[in-house]
Amino acid sequence: MQQTTDTILMIRPVNFRMNEQTAVNNYFQEDLDIKNAEINTKAQEEFDAFVEKLRAVGINVIVEDDDERMDTPDSIFPNNWVSFHSNGDVGIYPMFAENRRRERREEVFTRLEEEGFKIENVVDYTAAEDEGFFLEGTGSVVLDRVNRKAYCALSPRADEDLFIEFCEDFEYTPVVFTANQTVEGKRLQIYHTNVMMCLAENFAVICLDAIDDKKERKNVVKHLKQDGKEIISITEGQMHQFAGNMLQLRGDNNQRYLVMSEAAHKSLTKDQINRIEKHCPILSSSLETIETCGGGSARCMMAEVFLPKK
Repeated sequence: MQQTTDTILMIRPVNFRMNEQTAVNNYFQEDLDIKNAEINTKAQEEFDAFVEKLRAVGINVIVEDDDERMDTPDSIFPNNWVSFHSNGDVGIYPMFAENRRRERREEVFTRLEEEGFKIENVVDYTAAEDEGFFLEGTGSVVLDRVNRKAYCALSPRADEDLFIEFCEDFEYTPVVFTANQTVEGKRLQIYHTNVMMCLAENFAVICLDAIDDKKERKNVVKHLKQDGKEIISITEGQMHQFAGNMLQLRGDNNQRYLVMSEAAHKSLTKDQINRIEKHCPILSSSLETIETCGGGSARCMMAEVFLPKK
């Protein structure tokens, strides 16, 4: 069982813009004063440059084009609707925004099978949408695949009962907490766990300041330490630069990389960079338009593929 993969799925956007349906509780999104067509072109340029950088170090990037007819402004973030597991299981998740539900496409599974991967079984949670309950994939759930632990910050997009059901189905121990950010003087729930924490093989980057409840914070720290993770704390300000939204991947010769955006990289202190680079090099790319309008960053754009080969 490995924590990192060398293969990811990415969806190239065709209708990227600020999604009005997600902006209600994603406080990372901002409106850009340029036309949607221009926003989409900029997002495509950032996407292509990012893919090129990943491929240059030997990471296998499977790029599937978004479908123009679907009008899915957030399709660039596939990790919210699907997760791929080493036993051949695929999880499909209930999404908060109605227009994001159209992102779930059969073609993606066909493509992975064409690339030589084996899908054994699909675990589908999407019926929960009818009841108004959501769990947005590895946005809501951060997995420690080796130690079989799943971390989840509860929010309108991460329902506790659904999370527990996921943990039972996929055999993970749940670690539940609430993470907040300050928005106009109020403490409000952070929409996705993966913007405030990243789990790598031997370390975790996490905004502990976001966990207001001392008991919950202690519990999260206890689990990370138990599993031998070095804890690298980031501030709430750094979290807003997407310093929690990172993913460790493997490239050529099994070399590990911590992948993040340029904004996240620039927000880190020398000490934090040194502590990360003790474990692996950093790979960063400019994702300014995607971050500003989409309210998501590098981690959100990559759906890890752990499926077995045929």
